[in-house]
Amino acid sequence: MDMSVTLSGVRLDNPVIPASGTFGFGYEFAELYDINILGSLSFKGTTESPRYGNPTPRIAEIPQGLINSVGLQNPGVRGVIENELPRLKACFSKPVIANVGGFSVDEYVSCARLLDMQDCVGILEINISCPNVHGGGMSFGTSPKAAAQVTQAVKRAVKKPVYIKLTPNVTDVTEIARAVEQAGADGISMINTLLGMRIDIKSKKPVIANKMGGMSGPCIFPLALRMVYQVYEAVKIPIIGMGGISRAEDVIEMMLAGASAVQVGAANLVDPFACKNIIEALPAAMEKYKIDRLCDIVGGAHDGN
Repeated sequence: MDMSVTLSGVRLDNPVIPASGTFGFGYEFAELYDINILGSLSFKGTTESPRYGNPTPRIAEIPQGLINSVGLQNPGVRGVIENELPRLKACFSKPVIANVGGFSVDEYVSCARLLDMQDCVGILEINISCPNVHGGGMSFGTSPKAAAQVTQAVKRAVKKPVYIKLTPNVTDVTEIARAVEQAGADGISMINTLLGMRIDIKSKKPVIANKMGGMSGPCIFPLALRMVYQVYEAVKIPIIGMGGISRAEDVIEMMLAGASAVQVGAANLVDPFACKNIIEALPAAMEKYKIDRLCDIVGGAHDGN
């Protein structure tokens, strides 16, 4: 039984990757279990300068999920390289995914160039889809032209594979996907969170200080699955699928829709052992559904496969 998959030449022992923003820089979870069980991990979204994030409260509960508005809190790319990555490398021996945030094309390029030079980084994940910052992030991901511009600029500056993280907060996600593919993207990560909100009935005010935030968790899984399915039919580059994955069966379903690997996000915030449990449950799920090699099922739900 073979759980291995490959993303743009980077081999993963299994397709399960903690999603950026839900797993810190990895070493925090290494205190709980050996994180080398993971296929890879996407570390916390990194910007050029340190960011303290949005005002609190930043989290609101919803049925089957949560809304967050953290706002890319991180120590800045130089702080990540000097302090966070050495601690991660001490407990994780596999190539990682560097999630890159930005507020301008130049910032994306600057961060990506520095992270591209780190030997532990296997893939650069360019986040053009964060709904929790103003003047950057999602403003690039909702325009095919702007998304292509970021993609081209980063590709010219780096050597490692570039995956573009797409927002679901658009009318037609396939239009953005085609634009980044044509601009040279090596792959796509999708979906980021959906824009949502909660209102406190007693105070009659939004629960989150930023009013709105990114909605994630099992409640968005069917929507994420639909978008991955659509984008698989629209492009030829690999997809890392995410959005509400919390079980081994979700991994299989997302891969059948067209994902070559998956990321697990909100589930890590509910149970820090979520990724470990999913990976350990995969062999039994594969046996149940008569799957010998996970890589063989990618796109299996599409006509003609």
